[in-house]
Amino acid sequence: MNDNAIIVDGISKLYRIGRKKRAYQTLRDTIADTFTGPFRRAASLLRGQAAVDAEPDEIIWALKDVSFEIRKGEVVGFIGSNGAGKSTLLKILSRITDPTEGLAEIRGRVGSLLEVGTGFHPELTGRENIYLNGAILGMKRAEINRKFDEIVAFSEVERFVDTPVKHYSSGMYLRLAFAVAAHLEPEILIVDEVLAVGDASFQKKCQEKMSAVAKEGRTVLFVSHNMYAIKRLCERAILLTEGRVLLDGPAQHVVSAYLSAGRDTTAQKIWPDISKAPGNEVVRLLSVKVKTEDDMVAEVVDIRKPVGVEMEYEVLQAGYVLVPYYTFLNDEGVFCFEVLDSDPEWRQCPRPVGRYATTAWIPGNLLSEGKMIVYAAIITVEPRILHVNVPDVVVFDVVDSCEGDSARGNYMGIMTSAVRPLLKWSTASRQNRLKQYDCSL
Repeated sequence: MNDNAIIVDGISKLYRIGRKKRAYQTLRDTIADTFTGPFRRAASLLRGQAAVDAEPDEIIWALKDVSFEIRKGEVVGFIGSNGAGKSTLLKILSRITDPTEGLAEIRGRVGSLLEVGTGFHPELTGRENIYLNGAILGMKRAEINRKFDEIVAFSEVERFVDTPVKHYSSGMYLRLAFAVAAHLEPEILIVDEVLAVGDASFQKKCQEKMSAVAKEGRTVLFVSHNMYAIKRLCERAILLTEGRVLLDGPAQHVVSAYLSAGRDTTAQKIWPDISKAPGNEVVRLLSVKVKTEDDMVAEVVDIRKPVGVEMEYEVLQAGYVLVPYYTFLNDEGVFCFEVLDSDPEWRQCPRPVGRYATTAWIPGNLLSEGKMIVYAAIITVEPRILHVNVPDVVVFDVVDSCEGDSARGNYMGIMTSAVRPLLKWSTASRQNRLKQYDCSL
């Protein structure tokens, strides 16, 4: 018996961009075109002009010849840089879009969470959307009734369950959408990076639920830039690059290959054109750099010395309490720590329009030896808005000291911890008599 839940055979997806789109027409416009169209086309040809739709298209293959199989009950992570084709692939598997070429065979009902509020009707209440989604999955009303209270409790929208979801905040949308997707018992659960917009406690709650779903023997497909979550939740990972499968295997191996491939030390990233810089209408990120105390860009950092990570950004709209934010991972994809701007001068203080440079200083003898990978973001906490989010924006090497005055002391063996702080140590004898030893021997 074939135990595959998903079979993908030669999937390709082509998009054409650059063509001017015609506006939607009314019925009257369509009828009028029936009579006037031939005359307008003839006049156009007489003038030697091209037809309206004759502009050449730019062709982009979002996916190209992608093939793999996923067994029932398998938890698979999809990783890769932005534009690698991950979200396009999941939309095909969710039947949101069709492939240009190839075949995707899905065996089992699918619950997907690709965007905030996926599958919700804005005019319906939270309660009505729960029953609508259950019906779409082929569930009977009695089955949905058994899960209803659990869904509402998980989503924490009890007070608003009978309110139309068009009035929900993005956070409420997200909580209810995930609760519905995870609790209505789809045989295949597909989750995109959408979880990144939730707060930390909700992300943890969702990951725990996904772990529970996986243990129940259901198939889970998970896209994330969080390599720690991929390794914790998935036994297998598929690495996509430029629309193709580059690597497929154990999650630990694939994540390590992804983090190592093409990841030379890049201690500075600059966006000279502000219109193309990461961000939105509120703020744009202009540069990120790793620097020493004398303001020099540093690709290699002495483990004993302080190191700063500076982001320069342009505030385009006043009135937002903007919080610069960094996440640090090591080259194994282990989440080391995250920091938010805690400068008391700007805490709860909206930033006026203008250019700013914010630096987070990491003390010496805190980081571990090896590569440090930095994610940069700018957020608003209340309400939670992710204005800027750039994974892998800078990478730098931390080099340990062999002089015995770092946290390793005189130990020369391998130390694989995520951080390596130099702590204060003390030793006191609990004996009545203290024997004297000659430590110079």
